[in-house]
Amino acid sequence: MCDAFDGRLTFYPGNQTVILPFINLMKKYGTVFLNAYTNSPICCPSRAAMWSGLFTHLTESWNNFKGLDPNYTTWIDLMQKHGYHTQKYGKLDYTSGHHSMSNRVEAWTRDVDFLLRQEGRPMVNLTGNKTFVRVMEKDWQNTDKAASWIRKEATNISQPFVLYLGLNLPHPYPSPSTGENFGSSTFLTSPYWLEKVTYEAIKIPKWPPLSDMHPVDYYSAYTKNCTGQFTRKEIRDIRAFYYAMCAETDAMLGEIISALSDTGLLKRTIVIFTADHGELAMEHQQFYKMSMYEASSHVPLLVMGPSIKVNHHLSNVVSLVDIYPTMLDIARIPVPQNLSGYSLIPLLAEMEEDEVSSGRLHPTWILSEFHGCNVNSSTYMLRTDKWKYIAYSDGHSVPPQLFDLSADPDELTNIATAFPEVTHFLDKKLRSIINYPRVSAFVHKYNKEQFIIWKQNLGQNYSSVIANLRWHQDWLKEPRKYENAINRWLQMNTNE
Repeated sequence: MCDAFDGRLTFYPGNQTVILPFINLMKKYGTVFLNAYTNSPICCPSRAAMWSGLFTHLTESWNNFKGLDPNYTTWIDLMQKHGYHTQKYGKLDYTSGHHSMSNRVEAWTRDVDFLLRQEGRPMVNLTGNKTFVRVMEKDWQNTDKAASWIRKEATNISQPFVLYLGLNLPHPYPSPSTGENFGSSTFLTSPYWLEKVTYEAIKIPKWPPLSDMHPVDYYSAYTKNCTGQFTRKEIRDIRAFYYAMCAETDAMLGEIISALSDTGLLKRTIVIFTADHGELAMEHQQFYKMSMYEASSHVPLLVMGPSIKVNHHLSNVVSLVDIYPTMLDIARIPVPQNLSGYSLIPLLAEMEEDEVSSGRLHPTWILSEFHGCNVNSSTYMLRTDKWKYIAYSDGHSVPPQLFDLSADPDELTNIATAFPEVTHFLDKKLRSIINYPRVSAFVHKYNKEQFIIWKQNLGQNYSSVIANLRWHQDWLKEPRKYENAINRWLQMNTNE
């Protein structure tokens, strides 16, 4: 499982932009899901959903600092309990992300009536030369450990094993030129990986005028420091460097596949590749994730191994909560009935129906939701067949969005008002899955309570500390104005 990998790069036409040999190998010898999604487009909540098999509003993993209880029973715990040897390396990030205090305050104060830049302006950085391969050294070290474990340990154990490897790539890096406290915004790679990218195939996304942007998009673009001028070269470079980082990620996947192949384990091991969310890479005038647009919410999901259909493309909509019951199904462990996810084995495997233990058919929709920073409203996505419906907050104070992905894959035209019957039908369906106005109110209350606790703990240091978080460049121009805006928010009725 990697971080921030746009799932559309695993199939045509996205895969024309960058050479990804091991993802292509998995497609050739396995199954690729064409419509796999995160259940929350940010690191910790998405992993909480993946490890628990439960939607975000059930885990209450609202942001990067409120995840699952550390003692939560994950699917890998159940597999260990049922006789599997388990091994984990790298990024787990499902109990609480190691993110800054500024990140927390930005999430808690998203309902405050102010606009402050929270991120450093996205940029690129080329390092090393044409022979410099190991740019993300920490990820390579964890990949080496996992590959070494396969070669030295997995070959000698009699019980079945499950190995989890979590990568940080292709997540952008901290931006030192604006100070460590000012955000993670640098797309970093080397000439070696950049050569894997076809510049001519890079699509420059269309941007509407700022005045025409959906209000939540405008807030996101502003807080991500993307409302200024960007040249076509800047945009193309950001996208190219991001794709190069994806190529480096693919090579790490390759190291694991090679270790399995060299030891003879590949023919009897199921391999799954996925990510926690995508990366906008300047689509919709944004970078990072925290959005329901395809670049942010669409994740890769490829599976290969014994009994898995070969060279198979599946268009069914699926999501990360489906990993939990799928893993249990693979291990022939009874699947709990209270999960949000559904086993993918009936879609994946060359096996008889009565061999599948869960017996639950996957619905024709998936749910994704977001409650964290850089977005000034709780956000809910229902994805089904060609439609993507996005609702906000209480369902009436912020306009919804509706996209026909078959006619408008770039999601440039919101047709919610043009198709009121479809909008009403999908909103009704969404409300049958989640009472989203109630969840929004709960998160609003939680954010306010957490902020008050933090503020009280700071005492007399509050004004100085809040002024010098990542938004300091804007805040320090008019500190009293922003403190007053927070005070007004704190005095408002929480249950509104």
